[in-house]
Amino acid sequence: MTLDALRYRSPAGDAPLVVFDFDHTLYDGDSGSHLFAWLIRRSAWRMLLALLIAPIAGPMIAFLPTRRHGIGAFVWVGTVFERAPFDALIDRYVADNVDGIRARLLPVALDVFHRHRVAGDRVVVATGAPPRLARAILAFVAHEDVPVIGTEVKRVFGGIRAARHCHHAMKMTMLRDAGYGGEIAAAYSDSTADLPLLQAARNPVVVNPKSKGIAFFREHLPAGTPMLNWGCPGRAGDVVRADA
Repeated sequence: MTLDALRYRSPAGDAPLVVFDFDHTLYDGDSGSHLFAWLIRRSAWRMLLALLIAPIAGPMIAFLPTRRHGIGAFVWVGTVFERAPFDALIDRYVADNVDGIRARLLPVALDVFHRHRVAGDRVVVATGAPPRLARAILAFVAHEDVPVIGTEVKRVFGGIRAARHCHHAMKMTMLRDAGYGGEIAAAYSDSTADLPLLQAARNPVVVNPKSKGIAFFREHLPAGTPMLNWGCPGRAGDVVRADA
């Protein structure tokens, strides 16, 4: 454990529960997609296979009911016939892309994350990315000890597919299954797919939303819900400076 991590005391069992999404919340971009693209780019035949399935799998990603199937198809392409364990591939990806990954961590978001931990809150990350990937990235900034709930995978026909996608209502199910069944004091997310999480929180905070999502959030979340931009270019929300 790093010296930075040692300053965080273990939260009490009845401490406020605070849930953070990861992609476009703590990390500028979709960390899982970056990993899966790297997996596919490792060989020409994987890239060709990805191009062949793209006309079918690509559009599926745009729609909530079929999103996990579309993403899963590309994950399968990136891992089929791969002998190394999936966790080992994640470790290799992170080791090969340290500078680029570190640059995508959002300083404003990490400051909020840090302040919740210093306050003694029970901080949890719930993400659609593989949990090992989120943990490895958080290790860059001494938060590797934070619990991460993420997409669970299984091997299917020689490749990796999602067993349970930590997304939309399933994210709430997986949080509860992991023992986080009490009141959620605060939740932070960019995504309209995280509406169940944000609605379950006493204090929802929308961060780095897409412009077209603002009206949706205003319709479905309490009046006055903060909608902030923590440094994601091209995203909406009231800009919060790193020195604020």
